[in-house]
Amino acid sequence: MSLDEYILQHIDSESDYLKALYRDTHLKLLYPRMASGHLQGRLLKMFVQMIRPKNILEIGTYSGYSALCMAEGLDKDGKIYTFEINDEQEDFTRPWIERSPYADRINFCIGDALEKVPALGLKFDMAFIDADKRKYIDYYEMVLKQLNDGGFIIADNTLWDGHVLEEHPHPSDLQTIGIKAFNDMLARDERVEKVILPLRDGLTIVYKRPGTHS
Repeated sequence: MSLDEYILQHIDSESDYLKALYRDTHLKLLYPRMASGHLQGRLLKMFVQMIRPKNILEIGTYSGYSALCMAEGLDKDGKIYTFEINDEQEDFTRPWIERSPYADRINFCIGDALEKVPALGLKFDMAFIDADKRKYIDYYEMVLKQLNDGGFIIADNTLWDGHVLEEHPHPSDLQTIGIKAFNDMLARDERVEKVILPLRDGLTIVYKRPGTHS
């Protein structure tokens, strides 16, 4: 038995609905590894239960797995605004969200979050960034402006399969370059507190200090 298998046997199970979504993701979508999966999904739900956010922002919906996990942990009057830039994803994802027990808590939007989120005029207590790694700094700066003081940002894939250790990524590897630039910038950012968890592909937890100017 691997350590990963041991962990999954000793945490809460995912729902049958999430299991079915995860299977369908692997059958029908390219890059199914992009879905959060069992362990990360349970962690996201628990983060929501700890933080107790009213509004959550998600950048990068993909199959909807992570949004559904966060919706599980939300209070009934809470809301998730999740943005997916790839319009070809909508036909797969929207039915899974709308048929779920948490459809009324999830606002699924197709489009560029960098343009659409500021136009909402909303403030968020928590954000999950799991989108184009080349734009992580842009997403982060936009999200920080929309985040309430004391709010949290969770950024996925920040260890990028170990490629962050490469001193000189190939110039064409823009995803690795983007993640490394984001990590270096965040390490210097005194507006926030931060920690990287070596979970799956790296998960960075960011806390916005009260009274800071974003």
